[in-house]
Amino acid sequence: MLTIRPRKIRIMAWSLAVLVVVAMVVVGLLLKQSNTGGVTFRTADQLAMIGLGLIIGGAILVLTRPYVRADAAGLVVRNLGGVKHIPWQVVRAVRFSGAVPWASLELQDDDELTLLAIQAVDGDAAAEATEGLRRLLEKSRAG
Repeated sequence: MLTIRPRKIRIMAWSLAVLVVVAMVVVGLLLKQSNTGGVTFRTADQLAMIGLGLIIGGAILVLTRPYVRADAAGLVVRNLGGVKHIPWQVVRAVRFSGAVPWASLELQDDDELTLLAIQAVDGDAAAEATEGLRRLLEKSRAG
């Protein structure tokens, strides 16, 4: 089984999410000491700021969701939305060129499915992942 996840975007997303949460916690804790024009911030306002930081951090982590799992039977692709099960019989080709940021599957019905787990910014790892999928596709056709 071949499991592919993006690398650089995961590092960047986790770093940014932690930074946002820490910043919002700090702002939330310091908020009570701030008094602007007669408005005093209360504990509920502090908790709301911290909660907002957690929500924003969680939203950023959605970028870490994509993966591709492939074996002899086919692929399981999770992009930002749902999960799709794709048998090799409906895959015409695995495409990845330097002109696009992500790999894609060309399907028999002339549709195309983007593989967000294979990103050009990952360089050699993305190329190796693409070749691994191509080998599995060829194996499925030979067998």
